[in-house]
Amino acid sequence: MHAIPAEEATKALVGHEFPGGSYKIAHWENFLLTGCTGAEPLPNGLAHPVALFHVPIMGAGTSIAEMFELGQAESQLSIIPESYDWEIFQSLKEEVEYDISGAVVAAERRTNAQGQTYDWVQFCFDVRSPEGTLSARSTITWQYTRNML
Repeated sequence: MHAIPAEEATKALVGHEFPGGSYKIAHWENFLLTGCTGAEPLPNGLAHPVALFHVPIMGAGTSIAEMFELGQAESQLSIIPESYDWEIFQSLKEEVEYDISGAVVAAERRTNAQGQTYDWVQFCFDVRSPEGTLSARSTITWQYTRNML
């Protein structure tokens, strides 16, 4: 078991930036992702929105494992996804190289109504077209449960 990070360490996560990078949604990847949703492929090379689960994270040069480590998760079972908010400003397309950046935008220690302590961490990833237009934004909010005994 990991030691509980100090509350100051949690707050200090705000402003942490991931390396950034790019991601291209391949046709085969979009085909498989779309199939997993039970939907038919979208016309004209449009990417299914479900790609926003992983494209921003991978494109920003990070991983789920690194995000667990960054918040000092006590175990793989100690993360509670609170929300995944996707804003799509411009349809994502297959075979387009998107520039992606990401950062921690909020982090604080909280206690719920049952008296359980957790760290509330919010990540924001911007997906930009090759022309620099903001195409999509993914805001991910996780709760890192803490065993304060």
